[in-house]
Amino acid sequence: MGGNCVKKTVIALLSVSCLGSLALVSSALADPVDEGLSIDGQEMITVAPAPSEPEGHPFDEVRSGWLYREAETRQVESDSFENPGMLNVERGEDIWNTVEGAAGKSCATCHEDASESMAGVGASYPKWDAANSRPINVELQIDACRTEHMQAEPYKFDAQDQKDLTAFIKHQSLGTPVEVDLAAGEMMSWWERGKERYYLRTGQLNLSCASCHEDNNGRYIRADHLSQGNTNGFPTYRLKQANLVSLHNRFRGCIRDTRAEFPKAFSDELMALEVYTAWRGGGLSVETPAVRQ
Repeated sequence: MGGNCVKKTVIALLSVSCLGSLALVSSALADPVDEGLSIDGQEMITVAPAPSEPEGHPFDEVRSGWLYREAETRQVESDSFENPGMLNVERGEDIWNTVEGAAGKSCATCHEDASESMAGVGASYPKWDAANSRPINVELQIDACRTEHMQAEPYKFDAQDQKDLTAFIKHQSLGTPVEVDLAAGEMMSWWERGKERYYLRTGQLNLSCASCHEDNNGRYIRADHLSQGNTNGFPTYRLKQANLVSLHNRFRGCIRDTRAEFPKAFSDELMALEVYTAWRGGGLSVETPAVRQ
């Protein structure tokens, strides 16, 4: 008898918690701004036709999260001198040229001038890694190069050097449209797994990625204008954290916010989600390092 009462009380409390969370989402819709983004004189693609293949994209057009931000935040990203994430990019350039590991090599030893060798590269990730039969992202590619060619230790997840070097490499693709090759290897099966994860409701709040970025796209939760959740700006400089935030850190943070256990970074679950979300924002320019609230 007592056990049933406790169970009913817990269920009631969880229900109230869920309703309270949903109540934070404003019923008012606010359109993203209709402005163009230019960075260092280069026009960014912030609105693009949604990818037509595979069929079933939920939006007719994909939109950059920049269009959902406040005017002050948009201004910070549009000016490289104001963008605090550019300090991380500069530090990433130093790391690129720093010799590490037993092989006595740096990134530049093999790849030389990143502005040439890495131009457009970041826009194509994640891509198929045939050797390991799974997708690979920029962070994992860096670790592979460190261990195989530099004979250096791989980075720990979210190490500052890892974020800074990733931002530097992806910044070389600034303005290049994101285009993930789903025809390579088994990428389509990972896309399907990622799609399933995107719509999976989890946690005590019973929310999915789609709950915010699709069902409530354009609405406000607390003071945050909910975007489509496109990933073309990662690693992203988040003002409230005063630091770069990696994509898998953000994935884990969103899952944590549903009050669910979050998976390990670079796990199969999150790599599949990265494949799917990169596809959803296909055609948008790489903005790394984007600036968000």
